[in-house]
Amino acid sequence: MRTVWVLGDQLNRQLGPLGAATPDDARVLLVHSGAKAASKRWHRQRLHLVRAGMARLANELRAEGFTVDERNAPTLTTGLAQHRHEHHPDEVVAMEPASWDGRELLRRLDVHLEPTTQFLCHPDDFADWAGDRRTLRMEDFYRWQRRRLRILMDGDEPAGGRWNYDDENRQPPPGDGRKWPAPLRSELDDVDRQILDELPAQSWGAEPDGVWATTRTDALRRLRHVVDEVLPVFGPHEDAMLSSNWHLAHTLLSPYLNLGMLQPAEVVDAAEAAYRDGRVPIASAEGFIRQIIGWREYVWGLYWLWMPDYRHRNDLDAQRPLPPLYTGAPTAMRCVASVLGDVHDHAWTHHIARLMVLGNLALLAGVRPAELTEWMWASFVDGAEWVMLPNVVGMALYADGGQMATKPYAAGGNYINRMSDFCGDCAFDRTARTGDDACPFTTLYWAFIDHHRDLLATNNRTVRQVRAADRLGNLDEVRTRAAEVLELLDRGEL
Repeated sequence: MRTVWVLGDQLNRQLGPLGAATPDDARVLLVHSGAKAASKRWHRQRLHLVRAGMARLANELRAEGFTVDERNAPTLTTGLAQHRHEHHPDEVVAMEPASWDGRELLRRLDVHLEPTTQFLCHPDDFADWAGDRRTLRMEDFYRWQRRRLRILMDGDEPAGGRWNYDDENRQPPPGDGRKWPAPLRSELDDVDRQILDELPAQSWGAEPDGVWATTRTDALRRLRHVVDEVLPVFGPHEDAMLSSNWHLAHTLLSPYLNLGMLQPAEVVDAAEAAYRDGRVPIASAEGFIRQIIGWREYVWGLYWLWMPDYRHRNDLDAQRPLPPLYTGAPTAMRCVASVLGDVHDHAWTHHIARLMVLGNLALLAGVRPAELTEWMWASFVDGAEWVMLPNVVGMALYADGGQMATKPYAAGGNYINRMSDFCGDCAFDRTARTGDDACPFTTLYWAFIDHHRDLLATNNRTVRQVRAADRLGNLDEVRTRAAEVLELLDRGEL
């Protein structure tokens, strides 16, 4: 009898070789790796979600009649060796892991790999699409995906007559005090409590409160809730940030997609059906679908196209260690404190908070890309290397020198004020570049432009900022204040 090895981010009965397996022709192996759990300072909700998801899938497979070997082992390698010693499988087969190192490991361990079915565009197909293109653009990939998958298409034309409604989905936070759709919750049970008792001591963050589903059944319930209650109001304010609400109208489905509990096709189909039925406006449906078949699959494709060298990119020579505020030091910056509070409480915050608050601060401060990547990977329920490397190295930190993004996503306090309610009660003045109360983002923004002027002056999207910096009458004072800000940041006193 063969063994189907199911990894911790493949938690779906229908995925890969497990989808074709029966209790008569295969047993199932799941390994909880002690080394993996100890490899990072994981958020407790992230660890719990994966461990509980594995345990509940194992129980579902046992109820179906499978022999399931769910074991704790020091490493994945040891777990497989123990399984082979005890069960003598004719063959061990697995779906391709989502990480470069995972695939290399399973190949070395003589595990037969079947192509991943967790995405709509396999890395080989993405490489064919990329071909010899001089420039890779997500919008080009997205339109190619729309056409070939026949998603949101009316014949050969995009539904609604436009490919992209992004310009309608960048509105600042509304000031009407509206009530945002509340996420569903599931009751924690004895399985959850046992797993929480066994989590490593170095894990951090608030305990799970039932927001994150640990079964496919509950993930599907959340998908239905999203289509009915969230998507109708998703689009316009998807870039907005509010201190009073951590989720707004975001779907919170990314963990289930990344762990396999939901498949991208079923999620996209549900969103398109709601649009066709008149229950979701085109701008919201298109914006949501673009995130899945566009951005998510684009990031996945770039990861495989550029690995393994991509994880070492640091083209801006950023050498600052991760500042203490990312790991618990207090900060008077209200935007950073609010976003990090959401990460502590929920192991999640949305894409703009990640990019334009957490990533932007690290970019302006010159934080080492590898350290921010590791922190984000360990801190978010939807974290994975393939997710974080392109988003951190390429988008947030411009550490690939523009291979992914056309310009650094650097911004001062004015952008954060425009897209959030953080600045009103903040101790710092977003309009000030110098002085003790100057917004650190504003100070560091102009210092960043000044420091990297040679690079930015050659980019037609940033040359105006360099010219603006040259017109500042107090650039020397900005440099002095920036050095003070960075020293406070390093000490955890900002």
